[in-house]
Amino acid sequence: MKKTISLLSIFASALFATAQQSMTPEILFQLGKVSGMGITKDGKSVVYNVKTYSVAEGKSTSKQYVIPITGGTATVTTDPDALLTNTRISPDGKHSISSVDVKVKNVFGKDLYPELTKSDVMIYTDLNYRHWDTWEDGMFGHIFLNTLNGGKVTDSLDLMKDEPFDSPQKPFGGDEDFIWSPDGKQILYVTKKKYGKEYAVSTNTDIYAYNIETKKTTNLTEGMMGYDVKPSYSSTGVLAFLSMKTDGYESDKNDIIVDNGGVKTNLTKDWDGTVDDYRWSADGKKLYFTAASDGAVQLFVVDYPGNTKKLPVVKQVTKGDFDIHAMIGQAGNTMIVEVTDMNHAAEIYTLDLTSGALKQLSHVNDEKYNSITLSKIERRYLTATDGQQMLVWVIYPPNFDPAKKYPTLLYCQGGPQSPLTQFYSFRWNFQLMAANGYIVVAPNRRGMPGHGVKWNEQISRDYGGQNMKDYLISIDALAKEPYVDKARMGCVGASYGGYSVYFLAGMHEKRFKTFIAHDGIFDWRSMYGTTEEIFFVNQDLGGAYWEENNAAAQKSYSQFNPVNFVNKWDTPIMIIQGGRDYRVPIEQGLGAFQAAQLKGIKSKLLFFPNENHWILKEQDGLVWQREFFKWLKETL
Repeated sequence: MKKTISLLSIFASALFATAQQSMTPEILFQLGKVSGMGITKDGKSVVYNVKTYSVAEGKSTSKQYVIPITGGTATVTTDPDALLTNTRISPDGKHSISSVDVKVKNVFGKDLYPELTKSDVMIYTDLNYRHWDTWEDGMFGHIFLNTLNGGKVTDSLDLMKDEPFDSPQKPFGGDEDFIWSPDGKQILYVTKKKYGKEYAVSTNTDIYAYNIETKKTTNLTEGMMGYDVKPSYSSTGVLAFLSMKTDGYESDKNDIIVDNGGVKTNLTKDWDGTVDDYRWSADGKKLYFTAASDGAVQLFVVDYPGNTKKLPVVKQVTKGDFDIHAMIGQAGNTMIVEVTDMNHAAEIYTLDLTSGALKQLSHVNDEKYNSITLSKIERRYLTATDGQQMLVWVIYPPNFDPAKKYPTLLYCQGGPQSPLTQFYSFRWNFQLMAANGYIVVAPNRRGMPGHGVKWNEQISRDYGGQNMKDYLISIDALAKEPYVDKARMGCVGASYGGYSVYFLAGMHEKRFKTFIAHDGIFDWRSMYGTTEEIFFVNQDLGGAYWEENNAAAQKSYSQFNPVNFVNKWDTPIMIIQGGRDYRVPIEQGLGAFQAAQLKGIKSKLLFFPNENHWILKEQDGLVWQREFFKWLKETL
């Protein structure tokens, strides 16, 4: 049976379910992870994937399902590819495109000395020798044009031959990075044509077009200096893509650019926000996009005015305390989307593009949620120290009783410029924290999308400034409530949130009784010397630590460097570090743990040698959750 979603709450109907227990780590990992795959060729059904994990078997399994857009019973499909349009095949069916890793650079000892087959050495003469969680091995993803005969590949051409560049972009690029033009005469692909140090200090990703007839490649975004990604064509043959203006600024305002015959128009230039994802409407007259807005991810729409100077007005389609995730596809006046909130993992929904109404389509996790009590989620708006209004999410334990006192956690979001919305994490899960008896305070501090471009940009080169004041005013405001136990307050976070924990540990003035930091920055000098995307630290810190005449950089390395305030550490701290995290490398966590140990502070190190900046393996995740709450129980 379908559920109708009100604008005030997506899952209001769940409040009437029979609740028997609270969320546990084991229940969390039993949930199905739902992801949309697409709309069937006939436009009548949705195909989606469900990944489930078995603790007993220690492995994950995935199944694909088909469900009518009008609702009904989901059925398993064993051949989802046959139901979906293959966008890798050219419009005339004569060619296909693919990305294949090709050896371009010699890195290993045996590459240079073939007779030394048992040597174990990598040799580098430039930067970008490792990225995210992988060491450079001389292999690069290249786009291939394949000739088909009877559906089989008879010949292949490397469009990027001998180039030390990647498409899709590593580590997070996908199929959206290479597409066909509607007439099948061109292949568009995204890459950053820079290598070594130039690659490490730049975000200048461009969109290239290879002409099959002339065999020439053209840079379609020449002179556009930031990220240019996700090209797509409308049904009428007009090109659009996402673009950031500033080279080296990975969290710059993200805009939708339309290129009609070489005439480029920024459709979201005057809109005070940053675009997450977009897609053309079926008729090619509009573009729908998702973006953070006041603590939630909403769907927006903007008309395409053609080659006119007048920019259209951006309009918001949905409202409510939920996140609209992937736009899976459009069928008539219905958009198929994924939806989450802080109490529910992703499910597939239909979205009425006129009214903004949502209806639940998949019901993968209904049974689990109907058996547990849900948390109360509350919006609060506080006046920050500079007079601006700030949203703070407050998550209460199930069956919350205001007459009781509860231990309370300040949650510090990462990014640093990532939105704190109605997301559902299998790591930093607010529902699970609340189910363990904790109130969670989650501020939309400076540096988060969804509150205007100025709010988002403020955090750059001010890591330990206004943002820390935003944190403290949030926890201080909640501490005034009679149900908050001021003697049992903790502070937790990852990435920039982990940095925040380290920084607050040196200046919290006895507010907190315990800390948990996951992959946080502890020492900016060491971080600058070992992180891989140098553009990130250049933008956020202002430059290198040896630039003595650079006031912004020197302030970051002195006033905003957690290692400089370890002398004030006096509170138990658990430190979590991934061994394959090359963004915030291993010495950050080890240095913080060693400092705490040598100072005689109760501390614990959780080291995951084969995890990166995130915890991706299920059993590692279960250990993470159990240790997280074990530490809080011991120290809070």
